[in-house]
This record gives sequence, C-alpha cells and structure tokens, in this order.
Amino acid sequence: MSHPTIHSGEPFFTDRRMMYYLFLLGFFAIFSTTISKNPVLPLFSHALGADDAVIGLVAAVSPLAGILFSFPVGVLSDHIGRRRLLILAGFVFLSAPLLYLLIFDPLWLIPVRFFHGTATAILGPVISAVIAERFPENKGAMLGQYSSATLIGRTIAPLAGGIIISSFILYPGLVPFQMVYVAAAIAAVPVLILTLMFHEKGLSPLTRLPLSKFKDSFIAFFANARLCATALVDMATYFAFGAFETFLPLFLMSNRIDAYQIGIIFAVQVLIIAGTKPFFGKLADRFDKRYQITFGLIILGSSVALIPFTTGFYEILFVSAVCGLGMSLSTVATSAYVADVAGKKEIGASMGALSSTMDIGHAAGPVCTGIIVMTSGYAYGFFASFLLTVAVAIVFAVAVRNRCQMCSLQDLK
Repeated sequence: MSHPTIHSGEPFFTDRRMMYYLFLLGFFAIFSTTISKNPVLPLFSHALGADDAVIGLVAAVSPLAGILFSFPVGVLSDHIGRRRLLILAGFVFLSAPLLYLLIFDPLWLIPVRFFHGTATAILGPVISAVIAERFPENKGAMLGQYSSATLIGRTIAPLAGGIIISSFILYPGLVPFQMVYVAAAIAAVPVLILTLMFHEKGLSPLTRLPLSKFKDSFIAFFANARLCATALVDMATYFAFGAFETFLPLFLMSNRIDAYQIGIIFAVQVLIIAGTKPFFGKLADRFDKRYQITFGLIILGSSVALIPFTTGFYEILFVSAVCGLGMSLSTVATSAYVADVAGKKEIGASMGALSSTMDIGHAAGPVCTGIIVMTSGYAYGFFASFLLTVAVAIVFAVAVRNRCQMCSLQDLK
C-alpha cells in the first residue's frame, strides 16, 4: 500500500489533512529537541566534567545556529523548494540525538549542539513559509495553531525527560542521560517520516544558487521598512522573554518563592500562550495586524517591568500570565504580517530573516539583562526590556503607518 503524500497547492478538501500533518510534525520535532536540552543538557554536561563556563557555552551554541542559518535556509527554500530542506531537517532531527550517545568529553557537546540547532533553524522558516503559501486567507490562525502544537511538545518534553532520568537514576555512569537521548531519537522518527511524506508541485531541478541571490534577498528584506520593523519587533519580544525566563526564577528565589511555585508560574504561562495563539491568530486574519503587534509588544514589556514590584505568588502569577498574553498577541501576528508584506518569491527568505532576528534577541536578552542586574539590580534589568519594547513599538508604528503602501504592494504581487 502506498503512503499518502502531502502536496502543496492541492484542493480545499485536503486542508484538514495538511493541518493535522503540520501539527504532528511541529509537536514531535519540538518535543525531540526540547527533551534533548531540558533538563538533561546541563546535568549531562556536569556529569561529563564540564565547568560553568563550558555549560554556558554549550547552552548558547544551539541558538547561534538559528542566528546563522535561518535566513540562508529561507532563501534556499524559495529557490530549491521546501521539501528538500524539510527532509534535511528530518535527518538532522533523527541523527543528532544519537551523537550524544558517543560523547564522553564535554567539549564535544559544542559541535553536537550546534549541529542539532540547525534542525530547528531549518524547520522554523520553512514551515512558516509553507503555512503562508498554503493558507493565504487564514495564515494567522494556522500559524497560531501550529505554534500551539509546538508549545505542547515543549511543555511535555521536560516532564518526560525528568521522568526518564529519575527512572534510570540507579543505573551507573551516563546511562540515565543517554536514555533521554534515545527517547529524543525515537521521537524524531515520525519527524523524518512526515518530512518524507511532504511533496510539492513544480519542484525545480537542484542547481547551484549563486551568492548574489543571498545578497539580493538580504538587501530586499532590510531595505523594506515594514519588514525590517517587524523583525525588530520579534527581536525585542524575545529579548524581553529571554530576560524574563532567565532572571525571573532567580528573582523569585530571592523573594522566598518555592521552586515548585516557580514551576507552576512558568507552566501556566506556557498554557496561556498555547491556548490563546489560535484565537489571536484568527484575530490577526480579521483585523489590522499592525495594532495587534504594537499592543502585544507594549503589554509584554510593561508586564516584565512590573516584576520587581510584585512580591506574592499570586501577584507574579498574574503578571506572568499577562506577559504570556502579550507575547502571544504579538508573535502570532508578526509572521502573518511579514507574509502579507513580502513578495511571493521572498516568503521563505523573509521568514528566515524574522527567525534569525528573533534568535538574536533571545540570545542578547539574558546577556544584556545580566550585566544590568549585576551593576544596578533587578528593577533596572527588567526595566531595560520595557524601554526596548516601547522604543521598538514606536519604530514599528511609524514604519507601517501608511496602509496604502501595503495595499499597493499587495496589488503588485
């Protein structure tokens, strides 16, 4: 019996099948990568003999792959097709967890983590481009639902990883950690199968892509004020979120909030983001995305700035929930807005550039906030995120203020 294939550009009756396909792909992919790092990675690194500096470096190299490769991958997907890159990502998702089983020196974690990071660097912009092309009328809702599917995988993975480590804790040496990576490889099997099932019509022959194409796509994106401003929004969003997720636990511990309560705060926030993104995605399809992006960014920055002024568990739970709402409101609309503004042949490149700037913000947030916290305290550290989000919101509002320009661009596509 032949396996069903998922084609881009097929009639409407296959949309539901495509929807479930994307959700399953996103769930298993993010589950596999998340269980490989949380909570096992620092524990595995420490068991291998890594010091704090090496552990920090190991944690940083995976986002670096996203910064470096998301944009080139997006450009490639516009010219050689989405399928080839999805299959490549599938092989990385499956092979990378197996490499951890061969590591007995912590320094080898650095190249392996970088290699593993390329999987999500490929998957993110390519899937966003597939959704934007396949669901042009309700891409906001679909992007939101896909994001929620990945968040479910991201939420379950640490729980599963912790259970596996606890179940094998009596086994000698590195066995408890290695079993987690075996589980990550097993979870990646359906990812590879699903990427092999994807087929697209009109796939062009594989030819050498000149470097000028990357340069032209780069210039085209950053010369467009609306696209560039939207990328800044995602950078500021994940700058604030990176500061939030890194320093909130430390701030709460200093205020005698128990560890299990900190876990509840983060779990509730993830559930709120996952639960609201489909709704906010539909909202983005029906109303002006520019207002949604601006308000979401300001809500996020304001809630982060309020953290130092909260002392009780329920207060910080409320602030964290508002932070999740702001992040959900903004991020689900940025990808949809980029798809609206970008040229049809530049959707992949635009999604890649958006992903790269997001990773830059996510990496810079903890570093910059850490420096400010060390010199001036938590209040100034969290307030820096507020200042950045407000400044970027103003820049974005000015850059996209002329709706007629966007309409005329749509007419030219």
